[in-house]
Amino acid sequence: MKAPKAQLGRKSPVPASPEKAVLDRVANPHPGTLYLARFDAPEFTSLCPVTGQPDFAHLVIDYAPGDWLIESKSLKLYLTSFRNHGAFHEDCTVAIGKKIAEVAVPRWLRIGGYWYPRGGIPIDVFWQTGPAPEGLWVPDQGIAGYRGR
Repeated sequence: MKAPKAQLGRKSPVPASPEKAVLDRVANPHPGTLYLARFDAPEFTSLCPVTGQPDFAHLVIDYAPGDWLIESKSLKLYLTSFRNHGAFHEDCTVAIGKKIAEVAVPRWLRIGGYWYPRGGIPIDVFWQTGPAPEGLWVPDQGIAGYRGR
């Protein structure tokens, strides 16, 4: 079964909100192979739901694909849709991880949200679908604890 590629190869506006964003998937050319794919989004932005001020994070998304891959253009547009979305760090990070898991149905997924401080406190948020499959090479996400990232 082929998944539609709604945005790939087309002019696509930035969605007004995460709820209106479409996350596309494409067939994995190696569905029987255990491997890890990583998306690194060092300039993620959302809004504080209380003050409306911008919040910034470095997101690292690791997943072991099953039958599907996340199409990267749609992921960029999905992440960009958070720019005018008010939500706490924990909500943004976990919601993104759950959405990717829902669409791609990976064998395993984890997301690290490394949030820059506001009010002097950085908040790092981590979520995963469960234990990593045995034999999967899972490298460190490579983001140091906050010391002026």
